[in-house]
Amino acid sequence: MAMPKDPAIFVALDVDDPKRAEALAEKLSGHGFGFKLGPRLMLREGAGLVRSIARHGDVFVDCKHLDIPTTMVAAVRAAFESGARYSTIHASCGPKAIQALKPLTQEFPGHRILAVTVLTSFEPETLPFAWKGTSIQDLVSGLARECADQGHRAFVCSPHEVKSLKQMIPDGYFVTPGVRPAGGDKGDQVRIETPAQAALNGASSLVVGRPILEATDPLAVAMQMQKEFLTGV
Repeated sequence: MAMPKDPAIFVALDVDDPKRAEALAEKLSGHGFGFKLGPRLMLREGAGLVRSIARHGDVFVDCKHLDIPTTMVAAVRAAFESGARYSTIHASCGPKAIQALKPLTQEFPGHRILAVTVLTSFEPETLPFAWKGTSIQDLVSGLARECADQGHRAFVCSPHEVKSLKQMIPDGYFVTPGVRPAGGDKGDQVRIETPAQAALNGASSLVVGRPILEATDPLAVAMQMQKEFLTGV
């Protein structure tokens, strides 16, 4: 069975008001966008919001699970059963958890489990204690390689590291947050790039939040960023 087409851009609905999230999804509906739901809304609204947003595009539940394997499997299954097509885990969960999660991709064909490598808010000076002394590039590559050794092929990384991961795992699917229009505000992201540069580096899909959420015309900004990503200019 062929994998359904992935959205070029997931719009991060990182807001507190579910009505605002639904209104934005409706405004962007019909243009091929996916929608990311994180803990801010999932802890308040749960599966009902996933089903509502899924009427407008593929849903990406981004709760970044890191737990014992049985709990991670149950959490990802719950996301898929609620109507999400994508769910995130931490790549640092270890090979045992990656192996335990693999059957879910057969149980839910066309769905993706995305392994988050190193958050785009990190820089060398702010890495956790256990990661101190290792470059971010080496951390990302090492985490991805450990997952890939277990057959995992879908990752989240910054646009700075995606080029090397694409070379290491040519058949991988790489989602890159930390994407901003040229000259846009960085916010709390550190390792960022433009849509065109992310595409050039090898990104498969982008996650974009504030540049769209805070725009006077969210659809126009989303369409422009999608065009830049797909055309590379």
